[in-house]
Amino acid sequence: MSEMITEYRNENTKDIDLLSTIDIVRKINEEDKLVALAIEDETPNIAKAIDMIAKQFLMGGKLYYFGAGTSGRIGILDASECPPTFGVPADMVTGIIAGGDKAIRTAVEGAEDNFELGEEDAKILTDQDVCVVISASGNPKYLLGVLAQADKVNCRTIALTCNHKALILEEAGLSICVEVGPEVIAGSSRMKAGSVQKMVLNMLSTGAMIKIGKTYENFMIDLMPTNEKLKDRAIRIVSEIAGVNNSTALQKLLECGWSVKTAIIMLKCNMDKAQAEEALRKNCGVLRRTLNSFSKL
Repeated sequence: MSEMITEYRNENTKDIDLLSTIDIVRKINEEDKLVALAIEDETPNIAKAIDMIAKQFLMGGKLYYFGAGTSGRIGILDASECPPTFGVPADMVTGIIAGGDKAIRTAVEGAEDNFELGEEDAKILTDQDVCVVISASGNPKYLLGVLAQADKVNCRTIALTCNHKALILEEAGLSICVEVGPEVIAGSSRMKAGSVQKMVLNMLSTGAMIKIGKTYENFMIDLMPTNEKLKDRAIRIVSEIAGVNNSTALQKLLECGWSVKTAIIMLKCNMDKAQAEEALRKNCGVLRRTLNSFSKL
């Protein structure tokens, strides 16, 4: 096994059990400040990963996150937020944790050390998909099994780790290695390493969704307004983009079943629901492209 940098002791926090509560908080906060700066060094590789994912999305592929323990849970979190935020199918971005759904809440003994389990879980992959393996140490045999199976079906692979000596870096097609040093509590990779993973996965999914047209400017125009907060957001988005008051925006949203993009096209292009839907269909559902096609007429 390669060396686990994530297990080192942090020299700055050796006395943490002797500190006052406020000083414990300050120590943790000081360490957390390192995370964004460390990610900055890997932005070129993160950008390459986003372009890879977006390309496969446009070809009908899917994105899969694989991880064990904290890393698996963070992958599931990011994946589960994509449908309500971007209006995509539930299986377009999927998080898979070693040991199955039970492991989301309860540790499953030995799951991360099981190469064959990783191979089995990864049989869901195809040559159209992108597989992201996530691990602070980068050494779980489970993830090496995932990568082995991904390679068999020519699935594109990305490794996200906090250890430049990680074994998964040797096996993945693209690597993102964000080293943030030892944790406040030695080996507690749910801390800085977990923050790295959350931030990078946010970039991957959000960046890819932007690239395939799931936003207009910085609005989430494919959101699914399933509660009062999101319905209010949908009204404000339509109102601002179409340049109408909230009452008019609400009226159009009710007419088109709360489809933000359809309502905007109806208002800006003076169309009925069927015409707006057809215009969007011809432009692959991309709002900016649809609006531009009519501005040129």
